[in-house]
Amino acid sequence: LRPAILDPQGKATHHALQSLGFNKINSVRIGKYMELQVAANTKEDAEVAVRSACEKLLANPVMEDYTVRVEPAM
Repeated sequence: LRPAILDPQGKATHHALQSLGFNKINSVRIGKYMELQVAANTKEDAEVAVRSACEKLLANPVMEDYTVRVEPAM
């Protein structure tokens, strides 16, 4: 989530952590994580495909920031 967007789940989790004595945790933001497997000839082609998918469907740029990381298949 972008910093300006309210995160009620993160706020509730932060309060719960505080009540359990985790006083050194100053804030909690909760987001989502996606892992995609992409068939591409190069790392650059894979990154272009994933960024395009994020822009067209996977991410809401008004509310969310995203990072793309391309790694070789295991």
